[in-house]
Amino acid sequence: MTKPSRAVLIFSKLPETGKVKTRLIPALGAERAANLYRRLLDRQLAWLTAETDYSIQLWLTPSTNHPHIQQWVNTPGLSLFLQQGEDLGERMMHAAQSALHSYQQIVLMGVDCPALTPAHLQQAFTWLESHDGVLAPAQDGGYVLLGLKSTPPPLFKGHHWGESDVAETTRDSMRQLGWRWRELPLLWDLDRAEDLGQLETLGIPLD
Repeated sequence: MTKPSRAVLIFSKLPETGKVKTRLIPALGAERAANLYRRLLDRQLAWLTAETDYSIQLWLTPSTNHPHIQQWVNTPGLSLFLQQGEDLGERMMHAAQSALHSYQQIVLMGVDCPALTPAHLQQAFTWLESHDGVLAPAQDGGYVLLGLKSTPPPLFKGHHWGESDVAETTRDSMRQLGWRWRELPLLWDLDRAEDLGQLETLGIPLD
C-alpha cells in the first residue's frame, strides 16, 4: 500500500508560564510571554488545519497534558505526540523517523515563525519531489523549517541548538551527505525582544 504523502511536524513546549519564550520575559513579563506563545501556537494550528490538507502532528514536551492543548485534541487531521530525546536534535530525529514510517515527505517546524505561510509549505513539499531536503534559514542563524524524506543522523547530531550557526552546520551536514537541497527565503523567528516589532507587520498584537 502506498504511504500518504505529506505531514507537517510542529515542535512545541507546553505553554506554561515562565517556561516558554523565556528570552522575552525581561521585556514582557512571564505571563505576557506565555500568552503570546499560546496565541502563536493557536494561530499556527488554526491555519494549518483550515488552509492545508496535510496531516498535522503536534509534538509536545514535557507532556501532552495541558488545559490549553485539550482544545485541539479532537481537531480533524491533527494528532498529538510526546517528544522523546535528550536534546532538540534527538527529539527531531525521533519524530521524523516515526513520521516517515507513515509518510513520504515531512516538514519539521516550530511555533516561533509567524511569517511562515501555506505558500512556504507548498513550495517546500514541491521541492522535496526532486530534492533530498529543504531548509528555511532564520535571520538569527538558525532555521525555521526543515523538509525531509529521510533521516540521516548527521542532520540532527553535533549542532549547537539555539545558537547562531545551526543553519550553516546543517548545510555542512547536507554537503557531506551529498544531498541536493533547496532553501526558502530568509525568515525571522520570534526569540528576542528586538523581534517583537515585526509582529505588527503581520497584524499580530502583543496582547
